[in-house]
Amino acid sequence: METWYWGLFIAGVLFALVTLIFGEILGHLFGFLDSAGGHHMPVLQPAVLVGGITTFGGAGILLTRYTEFSALQTGIVSLLIAAALSMLTYLVYVKPMANSENSVGFSIQDLTGKIGEVTIPVPAAGHGEVILRIGGGVTNQIAASFDGKTIPSHLRVVVVEVKDGILLVSPLDSESELN
Repeated sequence: METWYWGLFIAGVLFALVTLIFGEILGHLFGFLDSAGGHHMPVLQPAVLVGGITTFGGAGILLTRYTEFSALQTGIVSLLIAAALSMLTYLVYVKPMANSENSVGFSIQDLTGKIGEVTIPVPAAGHGEVILRIGGGVTNQIAASFDGKTIPSHLRVVVVEVKDGILLVSPLDSESELN
């Protein structure tokens, strides 16, 4: 049984080394592990899965050598240790890293409802420019007045609609509030 534990432990260590060297390539090859059938399955994250297998093997080796447990007891305790450390790995490392992703990519349709500031005045019939914070950065976009009224620079606006790639905006502040 100890040989089996050694095999799992060595396989996990080798996978960790290969992942360290070829991680990006393996991430693309085994991307299907991140989602199965469109449903996110955190237990199948490679860091969690391989970490659990490595922990199971390592715990099995230690328990076989340094305790008087039977083979069944060793297997059960090793499985519990592996499950606990896998859960800890997911909660402390994998989940926070997935939530920390920041991107500057966006769809123009995502801008509906966003608040921005006029940088180039928006005439009643014509186009100006607004700046909006989106994702990890800012974007300047062409804007037109939703209400058909002139909107001066430095006024806060809300994007009401996106039509033909142009943001239709309406003022949030009145001019008197700015002075």
